Amino acid sequence: MKIERLVKMANDISDFFNAESDKEVATEGVKSHIMRAWEPRMRQAIIAYYQESGDGLSELAKAAVARLT
Repeated sequence: MKIERLVKMANDISDFFNAESDKEVATEGVKSHIMRAWEPRMRQAIIAYYQESGDGLSELAKAAVARLT
């Protein structure tokens, strides 16, 4: 899967959880969703991308992906 697609997916998930006023809960929600719904190769790819630069990831997506490492 192309990294652009994974970035869009992570940002879409973050947009959903961004409605949560408690950003700690929102971050955990994004992290949990990625852990539950994404296959290991997808998770590994987004983690590697985050560690390289993370360009294009929303702040909430970055915070959640950081917790996956």
